[in-house]
Amino acid sequence: MQLFERKLEKEFRKALITWYLEEKRDLPWRRTSNPYYIWVSEVMLQQTRVDTVIPYYERFIEKFPTLADLANADEEEVLKMWEGLGYYSRARNLQAGVQEVVTTYDSRIPENRKEISKLKGVGPYTAGAVLSIAFGVPEHAVDGNVMRVLSRILMIEDDIAIPRTRKLFEEVVMALIDKEDPSSFNQGLMELGATICTPRPKCLLCPVREFCAAFHEGRQEDLPVKSKKGKMRTVPVLSFAIRNTEGKWLMTQRPAEGLLANMWEFPMVENNTETLENIVKANFGLTVGSITPLTEFRHIFSHLTWEVKSYVATTNDVSPDGIEFLSAAEVDALPKAVPVMKIWDEVKNGWIDNEDC
Repeated sequence: MQLFERKLEKEFRKALITWYLEEKRDLPWRRTSNPYYIWVSEVMLQQTRVDTVIPYYERFIEKFPTLADLANADEEEVLKMWEGLGYYSRARNLQAGVQEVVTTYDSRIPENRKEISKLKGVGPYTAGAVLSIAFGVPEHAVDGNVMRVLSRILMIEDDIAIPRTRKLFEEVVMALIDKEDPSSFNQGLMELGATICTPRPKCLLCPVREFCAAFHEGRQEDLPVKSKKGKMRTVPVLSFAIRNTEGKWLMTQRPAEGLLANMWEFPMVENNTETLENIVKANFGLTVGSITPLTEFRHIFSHLTWEVKSYVATTNDVSPDGIEFLSAAEVDALPKAVPVMKIWDEVKNGWIDNEDC
């Protein structure tokens, strides 16, 4: 596939890479060629802002500095290090993939797409990013930023929400990629999309605008074409922070599969028309005293929204099967998703002494 004239292809690559090498942001994963560290960063960066990822990445690498450290870690410990970052299946899949590398590949991350793509959680983008950045292999790494940039440069009007369109962009990248410096080329496209060729592009700052068909036709804000998602489902959720006479808190662990798998939470149920006392009794087998409103908020997942109402209650009952009362320090140490962290912060602010944590 030839997209520009040969001379223009070469000039485009040079302009992009020169700009990237001069203007790239100083990010911790750009100071290393360790493929494991780059793999961790790419997984964390999926659907998450760079500024959010940096402290998580640094803590994670400090805690698990080698493949073996992560492979041998307890899953709950891994989830605790991921706490607040969201999309927790990424952490579980990363650990599973690393375990495969340790056991199957003698702790050496594969340097070809066929083998690295077999690892748990490694899709086409992550595979290409690790191969090109860590190993200098000319492989495509197509994410949303890359599709936005190239849709404007080449006036590609295919709907990027359709899976087959990604294949088209992968072919485009393989036709354009710099064989001698695929790392800077791929990262240059990503950086351009993240900092300049944004949804509202800063075209006057763009190092490759002379090559951009959309810019020359004044259509840069029309691209990329992306069809809208269906209506998001909203689920009312009730959460109960229940304390016993010893000052311990009722906690439950979510199932091993599905949303927020294996994370810990205060008991939750979907909203219904029963009284709060009856809901607690029917679902958790506990009789509680007065129930006090704690906080309300919305939490948006990729496919649904929780409308959370949380309450504090006390009980004289013992712990039912499958649910534990834990001290404040024990609750603090458990891996919790963002909605539960919000509730726990409210509990700590008004219902316990911080020194107990």
